[in-house]
Formats: sequence, C-alpha cells, structure tokens
Amino acid sequence: MKLRTLLSFTVFGLVAYMLTDPLTTDAQDANYDESKIPAYTLPDPLTFNDGSTVASSDDWETRRSEIVQLFKDHVFGAMPARSPETQRVVFKIFSESSIAFRVDPDDLESELVEAKLKEFDIVLGVDGSGKEHRIRMLLVLPGNDTTNTPVFLGYNFQGNHTVHSSKKISLSKVWNRDRECATALESTRGSKSSRWPLGLIVSKGYGVATVYYGDVDPDFDDEFQNGVHPLYPELQGREDNWTSIGAWAWGLSRMVDFFESIPDVDGSRVAVFGHSRLGKTSLWAGATDNRFRVVISNNSGCGGAALARRQIGETVKRINTVFPHWFCLQHKSYNDSVHEMPVDHHMLLAAIAPRPVYVASAQGDQWADPKGEFLAAFHASPVYRMLGLKGLGIAIDTDSENVESVQAPKMPVLGKRIGDRVGYHIREGKHDITRYDWEQFLSFSSRFLR
Repeated sequence: MKLRTLLSFTVFGLVAYMLTDPLTTDAQDANYDESKIPAYTLPDPLTFNDGSTVASSDDWETRRSEIVQLFKDHVFGAMPARSPETQRVVFKIFSESSIAFRVDPDDLESELVEAKLKEFDIVLGVDGSGKEHRIRMLLVLPGNDTTNTPVFLGYNFQGNHTVHSSKKISLSKVWNRDRECATALESTRGSKSSRWPLGLIVSKGYGVATVYYGDVDPDFDDEFQNGVHPLYPELQGREDNWTSIGAWAWGLSRMVDFFESIPDVDGSRVAVFGHSRLGKTSLWAGATDNRFRVVISNNSGCGGAALARRQIGETVKRINTVFPHWFCLQHKSYNDSVHEMPVDHHMLLAAIAPRPVYVASAQGDQWADPKGEFLAAFHASPVYRMLGLKGLGIAIDTDSENVESVQAPKMPVLGKRIGDRVGYHIREGKHDITRYDWEQFLSFSSRFLR
C-alpha cells in the first residue's frame, strides 16, 4: 500500500480522536465511577523480581534497572543501546536572532525581557539507504550573553513556529493526512503560544528547547516504517519492539547529547517535560536516561503517570486499540488482564528516583484520571523515603498526619502544589498546559536546576 494511502487511513483515526471532546464517542462510555474500580494490588517497587527487599541505595540502583527493563519488556519496548555512534551528534546552526518577550503577554505594561533565538538542524542518524534523519530544534535563551544555561526541553505538537508568533522562527514541516509532509501555514504562527510562556521562563534565567515531535516520529501506525525507526530495523518484529513513545524518548536523549556539545546549554541541568502523550514520553525519557535533572509530566494519564489498574477514563485496552504504535506488542496482551502486568505506573515515577519528578493534573481531565496520577505519585514516594529523601512528604487536609502515612490519601486542594522530591498539583480546567502549570514547574525545578 502506498504511504499516502496508508497515511490517509491510519491518521484519520488519530485526527478524529484529537478533534473529539473526550466526553463524546466511546469516551462517554468509559468508567468514571470510583465505586466501580476493580480491586487491585500494586506491585512493590521496593521488592526485587526474586522477592527480596530493597534495603539500600546500592540495592535501589539494581532494582531500578530491573524496573526499567520490565517497562521495556512489557510497556514501551526496547531502545537502541547507547554507544559512541548513537551519541554522535551532527548539527548546523540554521538561524540566529534576537527578540524581546513580555513576561506576561496579556499585560502591555509587563516587563520586556531580551532573548536569543537559535535554530539548529540535528542529524539523529543515517538509515540503511543512506538517508539522514534530521530534526530542527528551536532554542530560546536569556539574552544576557550567558553560557551553560539550564533549560526546559520538550516536544511541541504542531511545529516550532506555533510556540510564538515571531516570523524569525522558521515554519515547520508538519504531517497531515492529505499531503503527508508540508510547510505549515503562516496563519498558524503562535497558535499554541499559551502553552509556552517564553517571557516568564526566560525572565527566570532558563532556556527553552523544543522540537516538533513529528520530526522524530510522525505519530501514525504504519508498522514502524516512518520516522527514526528505519535507523534500527532490528528492533522491530518482536514482542518488545521499539515504539513511537520509545522513539520520542530516545530523541530527547539525543538532544541532551547535543547540549553537551555546545556552550550555550548546561547539559547537566536539563528539565524534560511533556504534555499528554508527550508527558508519557518525558517520564520514559527520565526513567531511561539519568542525565535529565528534573522530569515533568503534565496530564499524561494512561500509559503515563496514572495507575493502569484503576481502569478509569482511558484504559490500557482502549489506548492500545486506538494508538497501537505507542506501546510494544507485549503490552497488548494485558488489554483484558491489566492486573497481570508486572508493573504499574507508580513504578515508572519511582524509576526516576532519586532525581525529582513532578506530576500535574487537571480537574476537568477525567479521561486522564487525575486521582490515579496523584496516587501514582503517592505510591512512588516510599522509594524516595528509603533513599533518605522526601517524596510528596507534606500533610494534606490535616495538620497531624503525613500524606505518605495515610492509607487512603485525599486529593490535594485545587491549585495548591504539594511535595518535595515528588511534586504534584491539580488545577481547575481541562486537558491543556497553562501559565499556572508553568509557574509550578519553574518553582519546583528551581531548587534542582540552580
């Protein structure tokens, strides 16, 4: 089948999903009733596969490797092994310019901050036919001639040009159903700028690096013939096949390789973040690459921060059916038996320890099960305690009990960040990234990126 025809069929379902309100179609029939959650027992992140107990930080590093391998085998699939060749980065500067951002774009009286815009073309690899696979990174830096800048790294959904309206940012090549890959329209500049408060971030002394996620993998199911997957064909045709989420996570690690080769960015002070499916990606990137100093997930839901065993909102079966390319073949064997999975997603958060991890939820995003996201953070926290660190670590709705000692913890107050090495908030609103979210990310991360 020709790629254009295949793309038309496979992307149609994706586009329909993205344009449909989660409260319609089959999402309307999903379970949102806490009383209907099946009884479940979570696997213990502090128990080795052989049943013995993790008792020290050295033990934890061994157990952490076990957990990562379990997620490779049963959820996200294998990853290309890190080697001097996979870490070799070839890049060129595409453009450089200066710009001024308002700290609050909605306030014409707010402070102006100077920034630098740089665009880089980065080669991730060369496939068997000799074709280079390139991505374009937009790097926004404080404009005071700083070097070794700490940065927030994350993908965008619709092209680098959508994060700000400046014409100094090149229009992205974006995938669409009819033309496969085409230059985006001028009218889409800055269309997602509300998700990227660049003035606020730069004013705090941080940089922002972003790449259109479709540059790495265009996010449709053609049995992994697109994106970076042809670079490693040996990782397909197996139960633990390399997946789209795996490819996006691998791409983020290659971007850290790139940071380590330029003076502008401190590659040891990178916070990786993502929203929705890219929140799942940021967690997997953080679990598989300990160079990420801080790991942030926003509204990542099923397959991300939410506990799969709760089966509220989007479920393992539903996500595997609609997005079969996100997870490995073995993951589909749990569609009707999620309780048999040897992992659940509190273990994905725990696998980031001792580095800090932040989970953000939205009250109106029940499809992503915000309570399940909170409970995953809660059940990851004992790992941090064992390491002598605090997880969520503060009282909720009581002055006398620590949240980590409560058997059935209550949801935090709306709009109030909690936690220490494990951070969490739930805000009002829907499935999105807001300025409030970014204010929490910046405040939480500042303790670790400074």
